[in-house]
Amino acid sequence: MIERLKESKKYIETKISKTPTLAITLGSGLSDFVNKLSNTITIPFNDIPNFSKTTVEGHPGQMVFGEIGDHYICVLQGRVHYYEGHDLPEVVFATRLINQLEIKTLILTNSSGGFLDGMKPGDFMIITDHINLTGQNPLIGPNIKDFGPRFPDMSEIYNKDLIEKLESTFKSKNLRYQKGIYCGVTGPSYETPAEIRFMKLIGGGAVGMSTVPEAIAANHMGMNICGLSCITNLASGISKNALTHEEVKDEAALAAKNFNEVLHDFILKL
Repeated sequence: MIERLKESKKYIETKISKTPTLAITLGSGLSDFVNKLSNTITIPFNDIPNFSKTTVEGHPGQMVFGEIGDHYICVLQGRVHYYEGHDLPEVVFATRLINQLEIKTLILTNSSGGFLDGMKPGDFMIITDHINLTGQNPLIGPNIKDFGPRFPDMSEIYNKDLIEKLESTFKSKNLRYQKGIYCGVTGPSYETPAEIRFMKLIGGGAVGMSTVPEAIAANHMGMNICGLSCITNLASGISKNALTHEEVKDEAALAAKNFNEVLHDFILKL
């Protein structure tokens, strides 16, 4: 794993001229955020040694470097998922590579199904914690001491200072948001109404098929993590409509303007 990461890092460093300070992983339908960057350099995932291809619509599959204010940023324009057939070390490979580039802060974003009271499509949820319902963990197997300890603490995965700054950004723009717990599942099937009732009972607020493995891996490596969910649909049993990936992409597109502005202004606060 270390040798594969070194090879990927070496390739990327031939394409960029300075070290990024911040990384962002963009969820389904949220890829237009890269238009907020200036002086961009785009590297397709397919060109990076050892990178897995993304097969999901709404995930262009590119690493984009660029500037916002004084920040030089690495943006993952899409991600790979466990349900695509990748094992979890491949799912979190990009996250580990970000850390190898000496980036210490990671913003994880996703499109998710919401079930907190009062939620509606187009809302946002700042992630305060997560519940891993996948039955899997990217740290299973021999521990790589270069990344972190065998038994990492998980009591504060999502950085409180970053949560406060993100909340302040939403308030300054007078946009609807909630704070809550993200439930991570494997997919690719959407959840049953009974599963949503269970998630609500145990304290969840939104559900999706990503983010949790990446957050675990990033936390293991000591990174500062912030999570933001774009609520693209109400979860099964709450929504009156059948759930589709088209709905997720369409609602994400509608929310994209607010998402892009909040994320841009949040970065300027860091």
